[in-house]
Amino acid sequence: MTANNRQVLLASRPRDQVSEDNFRIVETPIAQPGDGEVLVRNEWLSLDPYMRGRMNDVKSYVPPVQLGAVMVGQTVGEVVQSRDAAFRPGDKVLTSLGWQLYGVAKARDLARIDATRAPASTYLGPLGMPGITAWFGLHEIGQPKPGDTVVVSAASGAVGSVVGQLAKISGCRAVGIAGGSAKCRYVVEDLGFDACVDYKAGSLEHDLSESCPDGIDVNFENVGGELLDTVLRLMNPHSRVVLCGLIAEYCATEPYRYKSLRAILVKRIKMQGMIVFDWKDRYGEALQQLVALFAAGKLKYRESIVEGIDNAPRGLIGLLKGENFGKQLVRLA
Repeated sequence: MTANNRQVLLASRPRDQVSEDNFRIVETPIAQPGDGEVLVRNEWLSLDPYMRGRMNDVKSYVPPVQLGAVMVGQTVGEVVQSRDAAFRPGDKVLTSLGWQLYGVAKARDLARIDATRAPASTYLGPLGMPGITAWFGLHEIGQPKPGDTVVVSAASGAVGSVVGQLAKISGCRAVGIAGGSAKCRYVVEDLGFDACVDYKAGSLEHDLSESCPDGIDVNFENVGGELLDTVLRLMNPHSRVVLCGLIAEYCATEPYRYKSLRAILVKRIKMQGMIVFDWKDRYGEALQQLVALFAAGKLKYRESIVEGIDNAPRGLIGLLKGENFGKQLVRLA
């Protein structure tokens, strides 16, 4: 075993755009597990848009990352040492150990994964928090019915790609919004959406209207800003908005001024924010269904990978700019 751990700490809070100067990379001794604890060697690190919010010192649904602390994030890794009977060296586990090569966690906070059924990295993507978010957001809040038109922003991303596939399985028309022709082709040709609108083409409302001739019944919103404003104008009476993310606004210096909020009143649109933690007691329910779909070849995915812990800041910056294609990961091993 290497003598040192390598960690990425939050060095400063960004004012708008995240930069590599906001992070500091350090080497520290590898911690040793105590009773009821497990030492894990992390192999994969998940990068997610919510991390931008955790870098701000503001009140939210979870505490901010403190300056000088390890950046938060889910990881998949292998047990190296265990002082709990529930785990043995060699076990593959899902953890929340953050941006570091090694970490000690309470055994009760770990989840064993089966890397023989699916690649370990997928437990950070379609079989992990993004997939579970898609499952509960679409089914519990969106409540799609056969024949509904479901619009998904950031459709080629980790959450959006699963949402659209689940919508199709539910008998809906799935329409994605993504940035660039390559992403739109992937959404339609690989993921099976009925259509995908390139918001960078400059004719968002026209193209979206053409792709949704019967209006929009469910919007799974991951981006916000102009995209959400446009979608609201095209939604049907008594439609539903699943407000999962607002990535377009996370680094903005000024708040976006919405022009279409009147549509919520006039069309009696139900809009509900979602945080996946609200379903933490039911994660197993969603995971069982997602694993079955994955095993049947009905759940496709794509990964963007940066190599090495030192490149994690660059990976997050790229994710926030929309440069990722699919689930953004850091390969640590």
